[in-house]
Amino acid sequence: MSTGAPIRIGQRVREALRADLPVVALESTVITHGLPRPRNLEAAQRLESVVEEAGAVPATIGVLAGEVVVGLDANELEHLARADAEKVSLWNLAAVVARRADAGTTVAVTLWAAHQAGLDVFATGGIGGVHDVPFDESADISALARFPVLTVCAGPKSILDASATLERLETAGVPVVGYRSSRLAGFILRETDLPLPARVDSPEEAAAVLQAQRRLGLSSGVVLSNPVSSGLAPDEFAALRERAEEELRARGVRGRDATPFLLAELARISGGRTVEVNTRLLEENAALAAQVAAACRRLAGDTRPVGGRA
Repeated sequence: MSTGAPIRIGQRVREALRADLPVVALESTVITHGLPRPRNLEAAQRLESVVEEAGAVPATIGVLAGEVVVGLDANELEHLARADAEKVSLWNLAAVVARRADAGTTVAVTLWAAHQAGLDVFATGGIGGVHDVPFDESADISALARFPVLTVCAGPKSILDASATLERLETAGVPVVGYRSSRLAGFILRETDLPLPARVDSPEEAAAVLQAQRRLGLSSGVVLSNPVSSGLAPDEFAALRERAEEELRARGVRGRDATPFLLAELARISGGRTVEVNTRLLEENAALAAQVAAACRRLAGDTRPVGGRA
């Protein structure tokens, strides 16, 4: 399949697309920057297994020697897990490709690549959003507004301003739909207190939202907010976050380094409990994404216009 971009679609994913099988896109910053070695490779392999067990084909996306690969094979996954890889977003993707570097893909680049490859569904942990620091806003928001892919996530990362992030998504025209919940998921918290305008209670209903979005000619994707089954208590997390942010200020960490620093600091001071929750929500999101991808394929044959009749 030719995409007109420096993208290679892995053999297994190509075959799945030709056979009209459900495929789930997975990001790779969790491999390159999210977890220490060798846990990073184990987590990546586990997420792919979860997608398979739920009935879909995994397509982990990464950059190898300047080539964007949609569907890393086992050897490529292992290489990326061991490489001194960069973290790539839309703003630095061209430079990384030009240097022929290795990189893990953020939500923004994974969405772009998934759309280029014709994938419907993407699973991640938490999306980027609006930070407390003025003018610090993730490129994930603009990507969610530009690429019509359904993103299964546990809401914005807990270190972000969830209310401001939800407002920005609304302004950008991105539907945020709760899965079996009417409140925004809270990443390593189960839920926030922020109400959502829509909810669905099955993978089929979620797939129908994406289908309607596309039939209406709306260009943005859909965020499916999936609360983790068991997260930290709000009071406990608030205390952990305050300590982590104090350390952030003390060390003068800013910009793109703030998020990974805070997540690592939260893991350290919680004794690894935030990592346990993060691992759980990643697996739960991957399983749900596989179910939604399968539902998308079942609905693909229904070409009636919105509100129309067969």
